[in-house]
Amino acid sequence: MIRLIEVGPRDGLQNEAITVPTADKVQFINALSESGVDEIEASAFVSPKWVPQLADANDVLAQIQRRPNVTYSALVPNEKGLDRALAANVDKIAVFTAASEKFNRKNINASVARSLVRFVPVIRRAKEANLPIRGYVSTSFWCPYSGKIEPEAVVDVVQNLVDLGVDDISIGDTIGKAVPEEVDALLEQILPIVPAERLAMHFHNTYGHAVENVLRSYELGIRAFDASVGGVGGCPYAPSSLGNVPTEQVVMALREAGEEVSVDLDKMAAAREILSGALGRLLHATSPLP
Repeated sequence: MIRLIEVGPRDGLQNEAITVPTADKVQFINALSESGVDEIEASAFVSPKWVPQLADANDVLAQIQRRPNVTYSALVPNEKGLDRALAANVDKIAVFTAASEKFNRKNINASVARSLVRFVPVIRRAKEANLPIRGYVSTSFWCPYSGKIEPEAVVDVVQNLVDLGVDDISIGDTIGKAVPEEVDALLEQILPIVPAERLAMHFHNTYGHAVENVLRSYELGIRAFDASVGGVGGCPYAPSSLGNVPTEQVVMALREAGEEVSVDLDKMAAAREILSGALGRLLHATSPLP
């Protein structure tokens, strides 16, 4: 069964220069909740100084209309963020690190090893609260500062996250440069230590390979994918990172591959229209090739 994690409200918005009003974010998430996606990453409890777009995370979580069949998750960087997430009654948290040392220092001002140490109390307390935990591994293929990332570096981070007790892991192509052969090479090393049902793939479409990479991951047994309605998104710490793979495009590609995907594309279009209005530009169901 395919599981789609809609990251538009968090990863999609975090890099936008136009501040989206809380009311528009709530309307957007409510529309996404009607579309049939399994999980919505609603916001991030990070410092407003670094990501001002998501400063209203508590208000957003308090105002959305939650559906019982949708998981509402949020990114947390530390215990302070976890405190806010718990107060907001999130269904799931996500912690984040990278396979690249240079990227991690740019992103969270810490080494990979230090970021993992920071997770220990966060994961412990989340488990005490019976919250599922996702671990993000950014720059799993290429880094804007270090270039090609070897699979062994990613595997090392993944193994550490497993040892810390995360429930599932999202493997991120942060700058969108991966090709299917690199997906093969990485998953060949990860799947022996983490079963496919605990993995998700997170592709950006900077070079037009995101859908190919989704399909190659699918062929290798992956059934969970991060995506963003209308392809909106990017990373503030990866200047060459453009939009995420559009959720609509992932749905269509997997259906063409013979999968049943329980997403209503008309309702997804309604959510896309809300976000288009909030951002002041037209978003499309498919990404143009570079």
